[in-house]
Amino acid sequence: MIENQKFRPAAVIGPLGEPLTLASLPPRDTRRWVVRRKAEVVAAVNGGLLTVDEACERYDLTIEEFAAWQRAVDRSGMQGLRVTRLQHYRDLYERQQKY
Repeated sequence: MIENQKFRPAAVIGPLGEPLTLASLPPRDTRRWVVRRKAEVVAAVNGGLLTVDEACERYDLTIEEFAAWQRAVDRSGMQGLRVTRLQHYRDLYERQQKY
């Protein structure tokens, strides 16, 4: 192995417990981001299947957009990625931080 080359797994565990590979990730041209697809991209990055930069380039995302997905998953799980629930979970998180 080349010294600067990092280990990249062939598969990681997806948000629903299924194996995720590069081939099973959402298509590069995805424009409709449902909760499952966002969670799969976050799981791929967290598991080392993709780097943040690779995910952003592959899916034409900004770093800020991906970071928001990652924060939502960290705070509230997959449900935090639901667009209709973002404000609810944001408010809940802020209230928890006060105590």
